[in-house]
Amino acid sequence: MNNEDHKFSPNNLIAEKSPYLLQHAYNPVKWFAWGEKAFNKAKVEDKPIFLSIGYATCHWCHVMERESFEDEEVAKLLNDSFVSIKVDREERPDIDSIYMKVCQMITQRGGWPLTIIMTPDKKPFFAGTYFPKYGRGGMPGIMDVLSQVVKVWTENRNEILSSTKEILSHLEESVVSKLSSYDTDDLFNNAFTMLSSQFDRRKGGFGSAPKFPSTHRLLYLLRYWKRYSDNNALEMVEKTLSEMRLGGMYDHIGFGFHRYSTDENWMVPHFEKMLYDQAMITLAYTETYQATKDIKYKKTAEEIISYVLRDMTHPEGGFFSAEDADSEGVEGKFYTWTKEEITTILDKEDAELYMKIYGFEDKGNFLEEATREKSGVNIPFLQQSLENVSNKKNNERLEHLRTILFNVREKRVHPLKDDKILTDWNGLMIAALAKSARIFNNMEYLAAAEKSAQFILENLKSADGNLLHRYREGESVINGNLDDYAFFIWGLLELYEASFKTKYLEYAIELNRIILEKFWDNEVGGFFFTSTDSENLLIREKQIYDGAIPSGNSVALLNLVKLGRILSDPKLEEKADILMQNFATEVKRIPYAYTSLLSALDFFKGPSFEIVVVGDRTAETTKKMIGSINSEYIPNKIVILKDTKDEEIIKIIDILRNYNQINEQPTVYICKNFVCKQPTNDITKMLEMLITIED
Repeated sequence: MNNEDHKFSPNNLIAEKSPYLLQHAYNPVKWFAWGEKAFNKAKVEDKPIFLSIGYATCHWCHVMERESFEDEEVAKLLNDSFVSIKVDREERPDIDSIYMKVCQMITQRGGWPLTIIMTPDKKPFFAGTYFPKYGRGGMPGIMDVLSQVVKVWTENRNEILSSTKEILSHLEESVVSKLSSYDTDDLFNNAFTMLSSQFDRRKGGFGSAPKFPSTHRLLYLLRYWKRYSDNNALEMVEKTLSEMRLGGMYDHIGFGFHRYSTDENWMVPHFEKMLYDQAMITLAYTETYQATKDIKYKKTAEEIISYVLRDMTHPEGGFFSAEDADSEGVEGKFYTWTKEEITTILDKEDAELYMKIYGFEDKGNFLEEATREKSGVNIPFLQQSLENVSNKKNNERLEHLRTILFNVREKRVHPLKDDKILTDWNGLMIAALAKSARIFNNMEYLAAAEKSAQFILENLKSADGNLLHRYREGESVINGNLDDYAFFIWGLLELYEASFKTKYLEYAIELNRIILEKFWDNEVGGFFFTSTDSENLLIREKQIYDGAIPSGNSVALLNLVKLGRILSDPKLEEKADILMQNFATEVKRIPYAYTSLLSALDFFKGPSFEIVVVGDRTAETTKKMIGSINSEYIPNKIVILKDTKDEEIIKIIDILRNYNQINEQPTVYICKNFVCKQPTNDITKMLEMLITIED
């Protein structure tokens, strides 16, 4: 867009790379990016800082921009009396996490846009989320808030300083931890009981509206089912995944999942699409297919991946972050249809079939949130599973119609694509692709995962070997945080087991060494979110809550256990135990909030398997042996290949020099809970050893 298309001159954000910051570059508000330039200005001019945190695909961030930040009256108040800073929460999760904790502490709620007012030395004294320009419905307006802050800042500064001291004291208390013992069975069972009590038995998922995928809970429930042979846990997983796939939260025309459902029926989504959701949901459908062998879960995972590879992939590798909910200023416009559109595009018989199966209504099939009246447009959703309403012929016909509608939809104005590449989210997608490649025996997925990993290693790894967080348009910046390291190590470990290329194992070992050196709390254990090289903020956090994505500590626990078993390194397992003790008090209180951590703990406790296959990787017998291992749902295992034609792995794992083929045939060595079985060439015997629950 040319400058003449904008009403206002650009502000300081015009020099930034973040799509979110660039969205605000032509606001009349004189925004600054987070940095010393802004803080020095606030100190010199003795002004409070107005901090606004959001992200490029955030619907209510767009609304607040239109209502307030593009408004000259609001801008004048901010420019005259504040120094205004914009932060992209996806670029600076360290900043966002601290000030979100402040918001939750003060208001008992949180979300984006996040609004913070603080002193020039970054100490907050006011917090909130979205504010309209003027107050309505009991909600204060931003003009009222800003005017009141100016009055207090001018007339009663001591009240503000007293408030900042109290907030800082609470913040510092929140990061104090001490080691505590834990009982794994108690944690597992209490988490399951809590999840069961929240489970929606009618439509799947947990709680009511809004309803989120919460896939880390599903992944945990699969492990609970495996451990305790409790079919209730598997039924909860299957019910949720089946209902999610039927609802409007799934994009039935272009594939992939929207962020969450605004209702309890998975019907009306918040339409943004996030890379991390695609990764985590792919993992859930892939593992559930592996556990049940039900092809519908595999098909859904494959469709999600096709969306990511088609629409969210950088030509050189690496995956983009998100797609917006809005297009042309309207949420969901890109994804919704009128009956008239369908009847114009398809012939009469095809249109009637499509609209019947996908729940179309004359006046639209959902209510507008603001008016509570029918919207006039439809969200495609399945009223029941396709196998119940159609035969193979109809399925082929519906796929043909989907393709026609997809091609028409492609000509619409697309939502904004946030094309920055984040190391942590890419790590999740690499893990999902590598696992899917292994379970589905799909080399295209493996190639995409490897290409992304190579992109990270070439573009988001500094000369001194440390990871960086964000890449966009040739610029790689921001020190990597714990999630960047933990998620990427997870992806590399999954890549090793999918490809058996030793370089991925070597990278994982080196990066794990760095996080132990730069993120580990040497006093009480656990990993800080930021490294010793990162910017000093109000506190140095240790995060454990598993939200939309797992916490870095949860995934780091899994990595420590897996690397400990791969390398036969008890020191790594000792670190894992200390990490678990560090968070045990918090986890014991509400274990269902830490299900990624519990999944890692499930591996740590065992039973777990260390499997070594010795054979020529190109030989069909070796491939069949590995394929048989991959076909079984055995989440707590590591698989190592000693290739008889390439023994590079011995440089990493010296004890493998003692592992040899029997009778010159591919041979598998299986150790379970630190006890090794007799090696075998027989795939049937191998599977018996792996599947048998008890020794």
